[in-house]
Amino acid sequence: MPGANRNIGIAKTWLRCFNEHNLENLLSLYDEQAIHISPKLKVHRPETNGLIKGKASLRDWWKDAFQRLPELQYREVSLTADEHRVFMEYTRIVPGEPEMNVAEVLEIENGLIVRSRVYHG
Repeated sequence: MPGANRNIGIAKTWLRCFNEHNLENLLSLYDEQAIHISPKLKVHRPETNGLIKGKASLRDWWKDAFQRLPELQYREVSLTADEHRVFMEYTRIVPGEPEMNVAEVLEIENGLIVRSRVYHG
């Protein structure tokens, strides 16, 4: 399962970079034309219809999120992977807000995330 193990490593690095709010290291995990789909995009940027594309858009989105929510953290619950994707389950934690269960699928090609889809539960 070398591909699955690699993808688990990418997910663990993703969670660490996100929790450190290390934007450049987080973006280094993505393909230049990566697509990101999230219900939070629909709320905060309705013009996107929940979808953004490319590192510049990802940078802008996460920079804004880290500024709005400086204490935002994701606590890992479970990671499941195969050679093409990793399914992450984590808890979204923001002080003063209820905790939220989140699932996210990272589709990976050539060691880079090409598509990510977020689901809230």
